[in-house]
Amino acid sequence: MAHNLIQKKGESTWYVKLAIPSDVRQAFGGKAALIQSLKTGLRSEAMDRRLSVLAGWKTQIKAARDKRSNRGDGWKERIAGDAHDFSQIIRQLKIDTALGESKPSLLDIDPADLEEFRQAVFGDTESGQRRQAEAEAVYAMQGKDGELAAHDFVHKMVLEMWGGLIAHQNDFSATEAEEMQAILADPTACKVKSPITKQRIATFRQYRETRNVATKTIDQQQSKLEKLSAYLAKEGKQLDFDTVSAWLDSLKLASKTLTQYLLAGNVFWKWAMKHDIRWRDDFKDKANPFENHELPQTRGKERADRQRKDFQPIEITELHAAALGADHTTLADLILLGAYTGARIEELCQLRVEHVIKPDGIESFDIVDSKTAAGIRVVPVHPALTRIVERLKNDSKDGYLIPSDSKNKYGIRSDALSKAFGRLKEAHGYGAQHVFHSIRKTVITQLHRAGVQGPLIAELVGHETGTVTFDVYSQGASTAQKLAAISKLPSLTA
Repeated sequence: MAHNLIQKKGESTWYVKLAIPSDVRQAFGGKAALIQSLKTGLRSEAMDRRLSVLAGWKTQIKAARDKRSNRGDGWKERIAGDAHDFSQIIRQLKIDTALGESKPSLLDIDPADLEEFRQAVFGDTESGQRRQAEAEAVYAMQGKDGELAAHDFVHKMVLEMWGGLIAHQNDFSATEAEEMQAILADPTACKVKSPITKQRIATFRQYRETRNVATKTIDQQQSKLEKLSAYLAKEGKQLDFDTVSAWLDSLKLASKTLTQYLLAGNVFWKWAMKHDIRWRDDFKDKANPFENHELPQTRGKERADRQRKDFQPIEITELHAAALGADHTTLADLILLGAYTGARIEELCQLRVEHVIKPDGIESFDIVDSKTAAGIRVVPVHPALTRIVERLKNDSKDGYLIPSDSKNKYGIRSDALSKAFGRLKEAHGYGAQHVFHSIRKTVITQLHRAGVQGPLIAELVGHETGTVTFDVYSQGASTAQKLAAISKLPSLTA
């Protein structure tokens, strides 16, 4: 039967036959093979006709296999939960019986009145006869012992028949059916696995990458999801609101950081509900477990103590002198660039020689790489920076104004310099509240105290004003206006 063709004894008609793999026979009613007449006695014609029939059968077999492979482990948790609830009911009934409380017995019905039910449960089959013998033995018992035995019998019988029904409806393989029966008998045998699998995280990552999300953001969110997955597996808990809440409590982190954990989970959940068929089926009736959490609020003095502080101009001057004294000219230049522009450290480190432009004849920095849309801006070069900028342009070896040997995997050029500034400020007695970004706060404060209007300050440092008038309609201040404003920053001379 190399070509799947057969002829029945005494017939000239050709039939096509295909053996059904044992793992999917249940989906075909338990049949071992599929057979269909090709309605022809010509073998050459039968060879052609068999192809479409075989293709259809193989598609059905593949669909049956796909149904199993896509089933996942969600069914195990659901069955374990239902079996646990049913076991608790039986347990409570047995407790009530042992205490002598008056409760109707689960078998307090004459079997003669349940003929139809009897046929289904105690039919003329090997399993039916076994159940009949067990039932008769139970009814022969008297008193509390008989009632307790009745509860156990009902428990066993319901689980057995329930399991058979579930296996039939879901086309379980023999292995799945055995695993299900083990879970029904002992719900704790079901080890809850994290639905946030490595494969799902990898697929989620690929999706985020196609949406041009920053690699650093993707890595951070992946790390948080992996931590949650490990927690779920270790604790053997399901993914729900209470579990996420307990997980957040176990992290012992500040509310701001916990918010980032919830954000990672929320983004993943929404992606999975939209793009992962199995996830959608397992959680279709579940609420998003990453929403509506109340995180601890930091108030009053504690919040103020945690906020970053700005430097005084004289303190920036001292740090600049210290950088020069340590022969760290690049860091000293970076400090002055920050103090006379209010730019973020990475914005400064991304400046290239061609980013020094002259709109309206005024030398300016063209900041084209920023963390926000508002950060894309043009900032005039402060008069105190003219010579420094000229030197940096002339000395540049790679096209960047600020040289950097940072090996950061995300291409962040400021990484090593930021750490160098951290060591410098710590050596001069500054704590965690003072960072390079504190210089940005200093610039904003000094511009404000110099009488520069809020919208112009926002434009210089790359902030939105929050108003449609300035953020949407206005084309911004002129280069001359911005130079006049930036020139109001106090001189930082030793």
